[in-house]
Amino acid sequence: MSTTGMDVFDKTLQATHIWLDEIMNDIGPDRALAWKVLSTVLQKLRDRLPIELAAHLGAQLPLLVRGAYYDKFDPTKMPADWHTAEQFLDEVREGLSGSRSIGSRVAVDAVFGVLDRHLSEGQIDKVYRSMPKSIRGLWVEPEA
Repeated sequence: MSTTGMDVFDKTLQATHIWLDEIMNDIGPDRALAWKVLSTVLQKLRDRLPIELAAHLGAQLPLLVRGAYYDKFDPTKMPADWHTAEQFLDEVREGLSGSRSIGSRVAVDAVFGVLDRHLSEGQIDKVYRSMPKSIRGLWVEPEA
């Protein structure tokens, strides 16, 4: 039975709940925090990518998650000038400030894991290869 009466909305709600459940397996049972973690890490990842690749990644996200991904989107500032894993983690930490305390590395690992499980290997490989080597170290290298 449909929750919303529209298949496209039901599918995005279902996919988003699955993603949030997977994140909560890593960070604990707080759905609002899982949403904040997902949104923040995706936005920081987006901001570090070349604009065309950021758009291709956004197209693969569930519709509801895509809205969070594009929130505060400013293509004139892309790609961001972060070249190290520490700088990337600092950006995530700043984005999560004001939320219940969670390590930025834990947040990044949880979201990157969700992306690995739900997006195409080809897309993940393109994103991975576009990142500076230090930031790539935060992501387990995709299998060839």
